[in-house]
Amino acid sequence: MIIVSTDGSCLRNPGGAIGWAWVDHAGGAESGGAASGTNQIAELRAVLEAVRAHPGSDPLLIESDSLYAIKCASEWLPNWRNNGWRTSNGAAVKNVEIIRQIDHAIAGRPGPVRFRWVRGHVGNYFNEQADALAGAAARKAAATASPATRTVAMVAAAAPETSAAAGKAAEPAVVPTADYATTAQALHLF
Repeated sequence: MIIVSTDGSCLRNPGGAIGWAWVDHAGGAESGGAASGTNQIAELRAVLEAVRAHPGSDPLLIESDSLYAIKCASEWLPNWRNNGWRTSNGAAVKNVEIIRQIDHAIAGRPGPVRFRWVRGHVGNYFNEQADALAGAAARKAAATASPATRTVAMVAAAAPETSAAAGKAAEPAVVPTADYATTAQALHLF
């Protein structure tokens, strides 16, 4: 199983430079940014890029501190698709273009994709790494004012011994938050 933490950053919400990042718990990371956007778009972009970067058949567990991104990519997405990309009250889905890209990326991936919410800014090693990379990418995008930038970085594979993750599950594709000492303990989720 592949476990990836994602995060997004917006320097001035809305309209400021944004950054996004994913960090693979086994090593490797990617980040990028854009001159303008919203925090929601940055969070969604991090999820999209994590799915695209892990195209195989191994189960993919994406950790995020954004309930919005998780629910968009799992709980709400099937209903929006069935309703012609309209909400339950008939309004157009916000950020529909990137949400449709996430839908396409997940549907095209042979392995399952699940999500787990983690509390942000409480010492979760991989969440903190993703947060730092996303923030740096947003600052770089603001400084260069280019339409998009992308950086690939290596991140240590081993996390510290403690984790402060906590959260709430959303159906159907959100996995309850828990600390897993081994990959084998997490595999029962799939």
